[in-house]
Amino acid sequence: MTTPLTTRHRPTAPAAPASHNSPAPRPPRSRPDTMAVWSFVLGLLGLLVFNLILGPIALTLATLALTRGTTRKGRATLGLALGAADLIVIATLMATDHTISWAATT
Repeated sequence: MTTPLTTRHRPTAPAAPASHNSPAPRPPRSRPDTMAVWSFVLGLLGLLVFNLILGPIALTLATLALTRGTTRKGRATLGLALGAADLIVIATLMATDHTISWAATT
């Protein structure tokens, strides 16, 4: 009698020995590290476009990354500062031009 397909065991190939020339595998990035990088990127991008949207997102991501113990504390701190700068820039523009756009009024 034959065994069903679900109970058959397939032989596995032996793992290839590690070569001395191959680089060591990189450990996976943790979630707080990724949040720190994204807060920096979005804070920097927010200085150019979408201040009102990207600023608070950068602030939130930086705060979460710092509270969850990121190893990229400098990047998260810069994201926090850039997110705050985004909001300061948009507040200054709104106070001087009475608008939320970068376009010059005529």
